[in-house]
Amino acid sequence: MAKDPLAEAGLYFDEVSGLQILDPDVRQKSLELKEECKIFIDDFGQFQKITGEQIQMLDELAKDVEREKKKAIGAKFLLNSMRRQREAKTQQLQALIAEKKMELERLCTEYEALHKIEMEENDFINQFMQK
Repeated sequence: MAKDPLAEAGLYFDEVSGLQILDPDVRQKSLELKEECKIFIDDFGQFQKITGEQIQMLDELAKDVEREKKKAIGAKFLLNSMRRQREAKTQQLQALIAEKKMELERLCTEYEALHKIEMEENDFINQFMQK
């Protein structure tokens, strides 16, 4: 088979009879590589878009978590404050109950003493009226 003198000189004809300086196989592989690179760049752009959306979503979620965490801390603080207030109120009421019990005992003792005096006076009046 005779060698093509143009091919030996590095010149080739393409499918539309245009003169090319690249070997058709190299040219075809170059076009395929170019197409694969385009697909890769498109896929990489899509990947960046998706990861960007995911990062944004995670940032928003982190902000929501932080906000809820602060709410929970505030609620915990409020509950602790309410518990302390309730304990203080309970102690005040227990002290008031003890004070009222002591007053009741004093009044009962005073009542018994007055009742005894009343009975003695009634006896004295009855004795005085009988004479």
